[in-house]
Amino acid sequence: MKRVLRWVIACLMVLSCITAVRSQAVRSGSIASSAPEASPIAVTQTTNLSQEFQTLGVNGSILIYDATSDRTYEHNSKRNTTPFLPASTFKILNSLISLETGVIADEIAVLTWDGIARQLPEWNRDLNMREAIKLSAVWFYQVLARRVGHERMQKWVTQAGYGNQKIGNPAEIDRFWLEGDLRITPQQQVQFLQRFYKHDLPFSERSLAIVKDILVIEKTPDYTIRAKTGWAGFGSQTTPQIGWLVGYLEQGKNVYFFATNIDLQTEADAPKRMQVTRRCFKALGLL
Repeated sequence: MKRVLRWVIACLMVLSCITAVRSQAVRSGSIASSAPEASPIAVTQTTNLSQEFQTLGVNGSILIYDATSDRTYEHNSKRNTTPFLPASTFKILNSLISLETGVIADEIAVLTWDGIARQLPEWNRDLNMREAIKLSAVWFYQVLARRVGHERMQKWVTQAGYGNQKIGNPAEIDRFWLEGDLRITPQQQVQFLQRFYKHDLPFSERSLAIVKDILVIEKTPDYTIRAKTGWAGFGSQTTPQIGWLVGYLEQGKNVYFFATNIDLQTEADAPKRMQVTRRCFKALGLL
């Protein structure tokens, strides 16, 4: 019995020595720790998103939320929590409010052009909402905002919880999203889009369905992209030029919400909003 006890003690002493040596090796880096590591796929994807901006020479950010797996991918997290003018991305909410209040009947009701020539020639004609949102026609949505009126607009912006909810005074009713106090972060854009997608906003099924339909910018047998561009400071000499692309990608049962926000140096940079977004989707294997 004593012989067995001495053997057990000897084994424990050897095991203790081995453990001590291995612990020292782990600390020194000569043997890899067995603790779980961060997913190499996630690290690669984050790096790729940064590379896509660098490849195009773009300064900005992107936030992509995979609703199915509850996973977020982003580049430039600080910018994703920075508030900006929403510019024409506000047309999503403006469309909903205008339909809900009845200031326009539907997406094919035509507003008559006032004859004033504006910056983009394609704006200078009669338009319906389906056309106006594709062209991002400012005058069309200014008419709608004036018809809604300041009091009702403030009520709906507040109920929708859109950005900082500041639409300014009544005199600013037709430009508060272009040069006023209204601000929204890329992160808030994604949160708003999730509520929009899930019909978790204070609007009728009809209004939500119409706006979802007119937001389709690309549809294939494999996926659908619904999105809206924005250009803060367009035509201004003082307001910083900021480009937006916000929306979501539907791919089967999967939905990926996104907000891209970049600096625009010249008009030639405008297409980069879509280019960098698509490159990031491809880097993540989504397109």
